[in-house]
Order: sequence, then structure tokens, then C-alpha cells
Amino acid sequence: MTQPLIQRLCIIGVGLIGGSLARALREAGEVGEVIGCGRGEDNLRAAVRLGVIDRYETDPACAVCAADVVVVAVPLGAMAAVLRSIVPHLAAGAILTDVGSAKGSVVADIERIYGQIPPHFVPGHPIAGTEQSGVEASFATLFQRRRVILTPLAETAAAAHQLIRRMWELTGAEVVDMGVRHHDAVLAATSHLPHMLAYTLVDTLARLDDRAEVFRYAAGGFRDFTRIASSDPVMWHDICVANREQLLEMIALFSADLAQLAEAIRSDDRAAILATFQRAKRARDNLYLD
Repeated sequence: MTQPLIQRLCIIGVGLIGGSLARALREAGEVGEVIGCGRGEDNLRAAVRLGVIDRYETDPACAVCAADVVVVAVPLGAMAAVLRSIVPHLAAGAILTDVGSAKGSVVADIERIYGQIPPHFVPGHPIAGTEQSGVEASFATLFQRRRVILTPLAETAAAAHQLIRRMWELTGAEVVDMGVRHHDAVLAATSHLPHMLAYTLVDTLARLDDRAEVFRYAAGGFRDFTRIASSDPVMWHDICVANREQLLEMIALFSADLAQLAEAIRSDDRAAILATFQRAKRARDNLYLD
């Protein structure tokens, strides 16, 4: 009988991403035992009941014992504490990876804790998700036809890199490699900034005196644009803080362009307004986002 790719998988943070990864690997028949870990026992018990994990631990140090692969899927703000607690207990040869949306902060955490970059560490980030959270929101096809970015470092062992690449490919994802800083710049523009805009727009409108009427007449465009403002605030707070340098650059760039549009509207510069909208439409129509 063929052995699965991963004999014993430990997922710390059994939510949408961690739970969907476990489900996908189970469906592919490429994982043996799955151990879950987290702070909320209700969520962990649900994960066992749903067949996402086989058993759970609430202590990360116990959860990682004898695991072949450890996936850390906690908010970025909790990453350092989790890594610090598991490092002394990882099995020899265990591969460590994460799913954080900002890679620079995770790499910095690892370097502080280890004193160097260990060869068994493979930073990663699946570009997939929904505005829902928790293991009950997870599903096996979440990563199909989505991209997963790996940011291997010079110190990363080729075998560890290839195993994590194969793990994600088995979920149906397209896996690409990227530098840490480049990843953070790209995600600041395409993911982090849109979330900041959605949160801020909803917050602005919610504080209007006639907010009830404003939301009552909100059309499809408002719902589509602000859907992501229903995402986990703690997670996005952590991303905002972790990737602040790259995010601030994008906020400044967008603010300058928005100010230009405001000036065009103020001065009745109809040509400038139309040109902005036409450029945006051409760019959007030429994008492959589905």
C-alpha cells in the first residue's frame, strides 16, 4: 500500500484555512493522522466531529510531538508566541510552514527565535479564503484553482521546499515561488489595501447620522465591494500591523490618486474623470481574477 505524503500532520489553528487544508489532503488520501491545536475547545471538538482532525491538543508543545509536518495557521499577532512554544519540541526532520498573509514578519519571528533561519522552515501563503472563519466554514475545494505563494529562503532545504510544494499541489492549488519582500509588496496592493478600504468605507457610513437609510438603499456594488469587511477583524488588524511599511506605501499612493480624482470633480474636469474611469475599466477588463 502506498504511504501518504504526510504520515502525521499537525495544524495549529484549525480554522478556515487549516481545516480546508486537512480536508483536501484527506480527500487526496495523502495524509495519515491529523492533530489539531488551538485555544477554543469547542472549535476543536467540532473539527473532530466533522472528521477534519483525528484528535486535538490545546498545548502546541504537545501537539507537534512526532509530527512530520507542522502548519501554523494562527493570526500573525499570535505567530511569535506559537513558534516560541513549539521550537524545542519539534521532531528531528519535521518540516515547519505557515499560512501568514505577510511573510516578512514571520521570517523575522523565526530568526529571532532560532537565531537563524532553520533549513526545515518553508514560509507560505495560500491566496484563498472567504469572509467566514472557524472549522465549520472549511471545505476541501477551497484551494482548487487558487494560488499558493511559497517564499523559500536561501537557507531552506530543497527537500522541505518540495514537500510543502507538493502538499499544496495536492489541494488543487497552483504553487508559485516569490521573494519575501516582493510577496509583501504584491499582497499589500492586491489584498491588504482593498480590505483597509472596505473596512474604512463601512465604518465611515456607519457613523453617519442617517446610517440606517444609507444601508437600506445600498445596491449590489456596495455589497460586493464591502463583503470583505465581514472578515475577522483580529486577523486583519494583525496583517495591518505586520505589513505596515508596504501597506503605508500603497495607502499613500491610493490617497494621492483619490485626491486627484476629488480635484477633478471639484474643478469640473470631466475629461480627467472620464479618463480615470476608462483606464480603470480597460485594466479591469484585461485582468484574470476568476
